[in-house]
Amino acid sequence: MQDKLITIKKLLQMKQAGQKISCLTSYDASFTRMIEAAGVEVLLVGDSLGMVVQGRESTLPVTLDEMIYHTHNVSRVRQYSLIVADMPFMSYRSPSLALESAGRLMKEGGAHMVKLEGGEPQLESVRRLSSQGIPVCGHLGLQPQSVHKLGGYRVQGREAPMAETIRQDASSLQEAGADLLILECVPAGLAQAVTRSLSIPVIGIGAGAATDGQVLVIYDMLGMHPNPPRFVKNFLAQNGSIQLALQAYVDAVRDGSFPAVEHSFQ
Repeated sequence: MQDKLITIKKLLQMKQAGQKISCLTSYDASFTRMIEAAGVEVLLVGDSLGMVVQGRESTLPVTLDEMIYHTHNVSRVRQYSLIVADMPFMSYRSPSLALESAGRLMKEGGAHMVKLEGGEPQLESVRRLSSQGIPVCGHLGLQPQSVHKLGGYRVQGREAPMAETIRQDASSLQEAGADLLILECVPAGLAQAVTRSLSIPVIGIGAGAATDGQVLVIYDMLGMHPNPPRFVKNFLAQNGSIQLALQAYVDAVRDGSFPAVEHSFQ
């Protein structure tokens, strides 16, 4: 079992070897067991639970206590996957608050890494967390916690100024101590350029096939979204069970057949 444990070092080795990293969201014990059985390396306890579990219109109302609760549901039964927990909206509005929130997610929830959204404004918080031994995952591109500022769930980085900002923010997050980066809803070419420029692994969602790995919301890839985004594929439709669908997703990420062109943005 020790050899199977997924660590930051293992993810870095996978990037260096050109091995794709699979990631799915999980919010409870039952799905966690099934996801791990399929061989997924990273479990993301996302604040997306606000929409897919709680039925809210956005991720914004999700609280830190709720994130700790769901992260603990996952960590109780986790065997080897790396657990990344989202820092919810306004839980990292200052470096000191970020440190307190991240500490609770790790101590009470059992997270191995915390994820926060944003680039330049979050660099001081990333430095503070990293200096205290807390692994950090950055999140650039479409940032759901900033949906009202962005004017909706839209592709980011098609215009040259925004693309350059994403590239600079990605580099700055790495320099500040981030160990992982998620790129959401950006053109495939931009995602490829960012992935090649960083030494840390980059996981994409709606960011094309050239990133080091892929992540989807588990309910979306099981066909439970009434109006799925373009980057989602229903893996349950052509498989006879949830477990087979999960395995098909992992296999497709590993062999590079997902995401296909139709799941990407130009």
